Amino acid sequence: MSKILDVVIIGAGVSGIGMACRLKTEQPNKSFLVLERRQRVGGTWDLFRYPGVRSDSDMFTYGFQFKPWRDYRTLADGSSIRNYLGDAARDFGVADRIEYGIHCTAADWDSQAQLWTISATHEPSGEKRSFQARFVVSAQGYYNYDQGYRPTFRGEDQFMGQIIHPQQWPENLDYTGKKVVVIGSGATAVTLVPSMAEKAAKVTMLQRSPTYIFSLPGWDRMTQVLDKVLPNGWSFAIARKRNLEIWQTTYQLCKRFPKAMRRFFVGQAKRHLGERYTDKDFNPQYEPWDQRLCAVPNANLFTAIRGGRADVVTDGIERFTENGIRLVSGRTLQADIIVTATGLQVQMFGGMALNVDGAPYKTAEKMSYKSVLLQDLPNFAWIFGYINLSWTMKADMSSLYLCRLFKHMEQNGQAVVIPRDRQNAQLDTSVLDQLSAGYVQRAKHLLPRQGKVMPWIVRHNYQEDREMMLRTEIADPAHLETQAPRPASTQPEPLRRAA
Repeated sequence: MSKILDVVIIGAGVSGIGMACRLKTEQPNKSFLVLERRQRVGGTWDLFRYPGVRSDSDMFTYGFQFKPWRDYRTLADGSSIRNYLGDAARDFGVADRIEYGIHCTAADWDSQAQLWTISATHEPSGEKRSFQARFVVSAQGYYNYDQGYRPTFRGEDQFMGQIIHPQQWPENLDYTGKKVVVIGSGATAVTLVPSMAEKAAKVTMLQRSPTYIFSLPGWDRMTQVLDKVLPNGWSFAIARKRNLEIWQTTYQLCKRFPKAMRRFFVGQAKRHLGERYTDKDFNPQYEPWDQRLCAVPNANLFTAIRGGRADVVTDGIERFTENGIRLVSGRTLQADIIVTATGLQVQMFGGMALNVDGAPYKTAEKMSYKSVLLQDLPNFAWIFGYINLSWTMKADMSSLYLCRLFKHMEQNGQAVVIPRDRQNAQLDTSVLDQLSAGYVQRAKHLLPRQGKVMPWIVRHNYQEDREMMLRTEIADPAHLETQAPRPASTQPEPLRRAA
């Protein structure tokens, strides 16, 4: 007989493991499970296996506050991050609370029972399973794990080589001595190009328009030195605070002084590339932070280009040919392998359908309360990190806010919380409309709406969010409806799990 859980966390990536660790520490009496579709922890860092896959945020801020990143690498590879998450799960005693291979397809709220019922499939066996919980935390991220964004190009069927999307990277792909074209200019492309250039005959990054690319030191020598002279852990705490300040300041300067920051980023590219620099390829048409910046360690992309092992072409695609790609300009790029690093496809809650008393919940018609809860959705949280800082900085604050909320509910005899908009605060823009990236613009019809007053505004400001989530009172009768537990006679029997 399946037990009714206090909390179900869906997803065992950075957000889910962080939430589980915080819950185990802050609310040790709560019963919970983490449901993970894949066969191990990691989320994004288990899914992506392309060459060179790594973080694009510095690890001192991307790592958890409660488990500092104990390495001097600034941008870590995917397997190291996955191992770090596994270590966190074991260290904080949540590894045995994870069920793997569980694909959650629907979550149904019953107001009478004050419970969520999650319908799922155990994918390795095909067995149908159900889980009941008083509260659900979605830590599934915001993109489709089954497939990335993949536009169709004319003449694809004529190309004699391999076409690969980074999200479905073939195991043991041998690209030694091959000519490779990577379509795209985002974080995936700028990671792939220098990595593949180490073995390939030539790698070309084909972009419609340039992206702001800047170099970070790959190894934090300051932290390494401080670690030898300061008490245990101090150097990493200093690095975290320092890097947070740097990232926040950079974002604020980009928004206040875009022309000056453009000169800074473009000037860095000029210094690294020398004669290989052109405005067409490295001076973006948009302002800094209208799209996410692309960080590279030790200028490795610029070094590969300057050394002739890689190059950048800014042009449109007319069609694929037998041996490569014909561009709008009339030029042809020869290729044995074409990598379509064309971005991700946004998907809410891992594709899981939400229903409240039998009625479908329409996320794109609702707002986010304090960036964590969702308007008119009982006992449900969506962990969504920063777009201008490390994802984890906000994800961890969201987890701490939820632990505060659970404690408050328990102390005040509350079984249900539902955010309500009584101010007509909704705007017609999504919570990510400040980004002009293609994947955001394609997903405007899927994302929650932005609000015009607090607590419905999704900000990307660490200090303001910290005040809102961790210091303000949980009680908020103007926006947060609460319900006491119903009499025990109305509570359902626990579901029997399918045999």
